[in-house]
Amino acid sequence: MRTAAATRAAASAASAKPTTAARSAVRAVLGLVLLAAALSGCTRDDDLVTLRVLASPELADVAPLLDDLEDDTGVRLELDYRANADLAGQYPARDDAPAHDLAWLASDRSFLLRVRDSDGRLTRPESTPVMRSPVVAGLAPATARELRAHAPGGRISWADIADAAADGTVRFGMADPRRSDTGRAALVGVATAAAGTGSALREQDVSCDRLRGFRSGQTLTAASSRDLVDRYPGRQDDTNTLIAHESELLALNASGRLRTPLEIVHPDDGMVLSDFPLLLLDPAQRQAYRETVDWLLAADTQRALMERTHRRPVNQEVTPTGPLRTPVGNALSFPDRLSIVEQLVTDYGAPDVRTADHVVFVLDFSTSMRGARMAGLRAAFQGLSGADESSTGKFARFFRGERLTVVRFGGRVLEERTVTVRGDADLRDLNSVVAHGGYDDATALWSALDRGYRVAADAVRDDPGRPVAIVLMTDGENNAGIGYDEFLRRHRALAPESEAVPTFPVHLGEADADALRRAADATGGRMVDAGRTSLSEAFKEIRGCHRQ
Repeated sequence: MRTAAATRAAASAASAKPTTAARSAVRAVLGLVLLAAALSGCTRDDDLVTLRVLASPELADVAPLLDDLEDDTGVRLELDYRANADLAGQYPARDDAPAHDLAWLASDRSFLLRVRDSDGRLTRPESTPVMRSPVVAGLAPATARELRAHAPGGRISWADIADAAADGTVRFGMADPRRSDTGRAALVGVATAAAGTGSALREQDVSCDRLRGFRSGQTLTAASSRDLVDRYPGRQDDTNTLIAHESELLALNASGRLRTPLEIVHPDDGMVLSDFPLLLLDPAQRQAYRETVDWLLAADTQRALMERTHRRPVNQEVTPTGPLRTPVGNALSFPDRLSIVEQLVTDYGAPDVRTADHVVFVLDFSTSMRGARMAGLRAAFQGLSGADESSTGKFARFFRGERLTVVRFGGRVLEERTVTVRGDADLRDLNSVVAHGGYDDATALWSALDRGYRVAADAVRDDPGRPVAIVLMTDGENNAGIGYDEFLRRHRALAPESEAVPTFPVHLGEADADALRRAADATGGRMVDAGRTSLSEAFKEIRGCHRQ
C-alpha cells in the first residue's frame, strides 16, 4: 500500500536525476516511507478484534457510530439484538449456541440479581454504564392536559396515570416485562409508586398486586420497546400514552411519524433510571473491552451518542443539550431480590391478554353496623369508586371492565346487585346499594358467605378466565342461618368452581377473629383486621390479592 506522501516523494526523486550515491540514499528513504505506510495503514485487517455482543434491541440506534470505534481502536462490535431482561438462557451460553464476548443492556439490574442468587454458579462480570435514560410516560397533548388539570400543582404522577387508566382515560403501550428490560423497569417504577413507601419494593409490597386498575388501561405491547415504538404510529387512535425510555420518546417525536408529538412526563413519584451498561462476559477479551469502554466514554463519543440516541451522557465533562437539560427527578431504587421482580412480573401476567376481576363483597348490615361503622363502609366504597385522591387510593380503585357484586346480609341475604364497570353510572348504582340499604337484627354470617360462593361459582363457570374473589366484612358473630361446618360442606360441594376463589375476611368490632381466620385458611385467602386501621385501608390492602 502506498500513501500519498510516499508517491509524492518518489516522483520528486525521479525528476532530480541524482548521482548513484544520491539514488541509493533516496531508495533507502523511500523504503522506510513505504514500510511505515504499510505498518500504519495496511495491517488493520490483520489486527482487527471482533467481539460478539448480546444486546438489548433498544441499542440498534448506536450501530451507525460503531464504524468509528473500529477505525479508532481496531475493535469491531457485532451486535446480536436478542438480549432478554436478565439473560436467562443466554448467559452462560448453552452448548448448542456460540458464546458472546460482551453484553450491552438497557439495564443489568435483573441480570445481576440472577447472578447474586446463583449461589456462586455465576460470576459477576465487569460492567460499565455508558448512557442514561429514565423510563417515563409520553402522553398525547390532550391527555396530558386532562391529567395535569387534576394533578396537585399540575405535576403528573404514576398514581394519576394509573387512576386515569382505571377509568379509561389513559390507554397506554408498554413493552412486555417478561421479556424486555425496559418493560420490566417501567413495571418496577409503577409498582414502587403504588407501594407508596418511597423505597425499593419488598416482598409484602407485591404480595397483593395493586396494579389491576393500571393494567386495565394497556392497549398495546411488544417484545421490546423498540418494537413498541415502531408499532405506535399505527395505533394513535386507540393508544394515547407510551411508557418507554425518555430517549425513545424523544426520537419518536423527532421522526415525523406522529400526528402530534407526545408530551414527555417525568412522573412526580419517581422513575427507574437505565444506564445502558456494557458487560464483559469473556474475561479473555478484557483488553479489547477496556479499549471499547474508553472510546465510548470519551467526550466526543458521548456527544455523538447524545445527539444520535437522545440519551444522557455519563461523562460529566459533556453538558446535556435541549430537552436533556430537564432534571431526571426522583430516581427509584430497584428491588434487591430477583424473586420480588419475578413475582411482580408473574402477577402482572401477559400484557396482551385482557383480564378483569370479579369481586363479590359480602357485607354485614346487622344493626350493630349503624353509625360510625356504616359511615366507614360507605366512605370505603366511595373511595374505591374514585373519591379517594390519595396515591394509594388511585392505585386501588375500581377499574373499567371489572365486575362487582354486593351481597348485603343480616339474618338473611337482604339484597344482591352485580354491575360491570363501564363508567360512573355503574359505580353510582353500586354505591346506592351500600348507601341506602336497611338493617337487620341478626347476623347470618355463614349463610351469607355461602350465597357469595354460589355467585362466585356461577361466575367461574360462565367465564373461567376471569379471576374471582370474595371480600367478607362483619362486626359480629354468627347467630342465624347455617353454621360453619355446614358452610364448609356446601363449599366443598361446589368444587372445582369454588377452589380457585379465595375469601378475604375483614374483621371489625366484635367479630369472631378465629372463625374468620379459619374461613380465610380454608379458602386460600387471608384475614385483614380493620380494627387497626380504617375500612378504606383494609379494602385497599386486599384489592387484587387473588392471583391470575
